[in-house]
Amino acid sequence: MALLAEWLSVTWITHGYIFRKMDRRDQPILEGNIEIVWYPFKLVLELFQNNLTDINIAPYPYGNHSFHRGGTQWLSVDLRWPIRKICEWGGWSKECTHLTIVKYLISSNDNPTMQHQDFFRLNRQSTVHCFACGCTCPCA
Repeated sequence: MALLAEWLSVTWITHGYIFRKMDRRDQPILEGNIEIVWYPFKLVLELFQNNLTDINIAPYPYGNHSFHRGGTQWLSVDLRWPIRKICEWGGWSKECTHLTIVKYLISSNDNPTMQHQDFFRLNRQSTVHCFACGCTCPCA
C-alpha cells in the first residue's frame, strides 16, 4: 500500500482509475482534456505479473484474488473501515451469513502483528502504526 500511496502522490491522481493507459512519453492518453482510455483489469494483471517475473518472483500466486485481499485488509487494518462498509465496497452481503469476507481479511500466511502472549499485556509497546494519531502508541 505504501507504493500505491507513492504512485498516487507522484501522478497527482485524485479521482478515476489508478492504472491509466499512457502514451510513449508516459503521459495519460487524452481526448481534449478528458482521459478516455483505461487499462482493462486483465491487462493490468498481466503487466503486474510481468513486473513480478522481471524481478524473479513467480507471478502465478498473484491474481484477481490478491488484489481483492490486499485491498480488503488495507481498508480494515489501515483505514479501520467497519466490516459492513467493506462488504458494501466489495459487493458482499452485509448480512454476514456466509462470512465470505473472512477469507479476504484473515489468511494462514499473514504475518502476526504481535506474539500471542502479548495480547493482554497492557503495558506492551505497540507494533502497529496508529492511523488515528500517526505514531506507534497503545491506542493503535
